[in-house]
Amino acid sequence: MSSSAVMAVAEVSSPSNAKTRLLQSSQLSFSSTHLYSLRRSAFRPIPTTQKARISCSVAPNQVQTPIPVQVEGPKTKSECYGVFCLTYDLKAEEETKSWKKMINIAVSGAAGMISNHLLFKLASGEVFGPDQPIALKLLGSERSLQALEGVAMELEDSLYPLLREVSISIDPYEVFQDAEWAILIGAKPRGPGMERADLLDINGQIYAEQGKALNSVASRDVKVIVVGNPCNTNALICLKNAPNIPAKNFHALTRLDENRAKCQLALKAGVFYDKVSNVTIWGNHSTTQVPDFLNARIDGLPVKEVIKDHKWLEEEFMENVQKRGGVLIKKWGRSSAASTSVSIVDAIKSLITPTPEGDWFSSGVYTNGNPYGIAEDIVFSMPCRSKTEAELLAEKRCVAHLTGEGIGYCDLPEDTMLPGEM
Repeated sequence: MSSSAVMAVAEVSSPSNAKTRLLQSSQLSFSSTHLYSLRRSAFRPIPTTQKARISCSVAPNQVQTPIPVQVEGPKTKSECYGVFCLTYDLKAEEETKSWKKMINIAVSGAAGMISNHLLFKLASGEVFGPDQPIALKLLGSERSLQALEGVAMELEDSLYPLLREVSISIDPYEVFQDAEWAILIGAKPRGPGMERADLLDINGQIYAEQGKALNSVASRDVKVIVVGNPCNTNALICLKNAPNIPAKNFHALTRLDENRAKCQLALKAGVFYDKVSNVTIWGNHSTTQVPDFLNARIDGLPVKEVIKDHKWLEEEFMENVQKRGGVLIKKWGRSSAASTSVSIVDAIKSLITPTPEGDWFSSGVYTNGNPYGIAEDIVFSMPCRSKTEAELLAEKRCVAHLTGEGIGYCDLPEDTMLPGEM
């Protein structure tokens, strides 16, 4: 790495007396025939999660940066129903060996349209894998509590074997208990005549409370993806209210903007989406975002070598991506939901899977220590890469003589340096 390239490395790994509605599933092995129906209202122990690392930067000499509360008392009555209330008592040797320890996933705004698409993707194994059992902990409001029960019923009827527990509540201190992933979707939409400052304040209060709840009861290594808008500022408010959780574990969702940018470039170039890579969204999830075509590639070539219409790139492309959400609302009558849920899935997969060599993805991250000259102490979208723990340990051994841990020994498996770090 050149001496001028500074890397910002983000680590991603995955007491309330209030009552909750707990809907707990079957713990089944494939061979068990002993079925003991036992109602219970306790969560399973927190599993040990695997840690991953995210390096949220690309070397600056490679990238051409475009210019551009208090806790309230119990709110719900304990209630359990359906298959998620049943526990089948299995002998230790009957437990399936192929599945991993269950992970706790909290979702706010769980009765909304985005969640209506997302929850079933999570439960199916599409996100965390076909051998990863999960518990879904769903946060709603007093107004949406009955709808949450409907969501739980649909999850129940879908017979997902990996979905072991479901709980619903309107208290974030209950929902975030032991959470290893928190997907924060719930936010108040901007109404007619509402000033932006008013919206920031209203949603800021929601995310301040949720940040305090995460800080109090979630796993210390919880990964937080903020979707509710304005997501960059909401993520900042949330992380500021959760000082015991590393700021680098918070992400504002800009993956939908990246996906939209890839779509526009693919359409213009006449290629399929998988040919487009290295797309970055800089800045805020708003119409001021900067979709970066200067560093993007199509089939391995710089975009400007494939798309010769540079005026389109500088004008129409930028505007199409920036205003895509507004155009969709005019056509559809509501904001995007299905494509947003897909982008949440993409974002999670990017955080838990090593990034393909030479590529990167976009995420809104805390800017302290960034190498681009971006103001510190904000959440700003920039290029990120995921590295495996094994790779980081190998790099650590290589620089042991510089960290006071003995003689350096390099056994790096392959070259995975970001472009410009050579």
